[in-house]
Amino acid sequence: MRVLLVEDEAALASALAEHLELQGMAVDSFDKLRLADGALRTTEYDLVLLDLQLPDGDAIPWLKQQRQQQLTTPVIILTARDQISDRIAGLDAGADDYVIKPYDLDEVSARILAVTRRQSGLATNEVEYGNLSIDLQRRHLALNGERVELTAREWSILETLIKRPGHVISKEQIEDRLYAFGHEVESNTVEVYISRLRKKLGREQITTVRGLGYRLDTETA
Repeated sequence: MRVLLVEDEAALASALAEHLELQGMAVDSFDKLRLADGALRTTEYDLVLLDLQLPDGDAIPWLKQQRQQQLTTPVIILTARDQISDRIAGLDAGADDYVIKPYDLDEVSARILAVTRRQSGLATNEVEYGNLSIDLQRRHLALNGERVELTAREWSILETLIKRPGHVISKEQIEDRLYAFGHEVESNTVEVYISRLRKKLGREQITTVRGLGYRLDTETA
C-alpha cells in the first residue's frame, strides 16, 4: 500500500511513517499542501493521511478542491481540531474518516484498513479464496487451515492482489506500493517476493500474465 502523509509535525510524521512502514506500507511524507499537490499529480496512492493546519494553509479547502478535481483516493484527516463543526467540515469536504490527535498508532492502522477495505468493496476483514483464509486486520493467513507466516512486504503484495482479485496488477503498480520516494528498487524485487509467496501459498494461487503482471486467481485460489 502506498500512503501519502501530509503532516508538519516532524516527530509525529516520523513516528507514524515508521509505524506504517513496519507493516509493509510505502509512505511519502510532506509538510506542505503544495508538495502534496505535486505528489498526487505524479503518483497513484492508496490513501492520504492529512493534517488540517499546515504551514501553507488550511487543508479543508484544499481537500474540497481535490475532490472537485476528481480525486477518488481515500482520505483520513488526522488533526487536533476536535470540534464537531471541524469534523463536519472535514467530512463534507470529502474526508472518509476523521481521527483526533493525540491518537494511538494502532488505531490509525485500523482506520486505514477499514477505509481501504471499503474502497476495495470488501465487506469484511475476513476473506476466503478457495483454500486461503485471510484476516486482513490481524494479518492472519491460513492455507488449508494451517497458519502461514508472511513478511511485511509479502503482506503488502498479497493485499494489493486481494483488493483486485481476478484482475492483473502490473509489476510497476506493485513496486509503487512497496517503495516510497527515494528508495532504490532492484529490477527483480517483485519477482523475488512473488516467488516467496508462491512457495508459501502454492504456485497456482498467483498467475503470471506474461508482459502484463500478476493476478490472484479466484477460481484456483
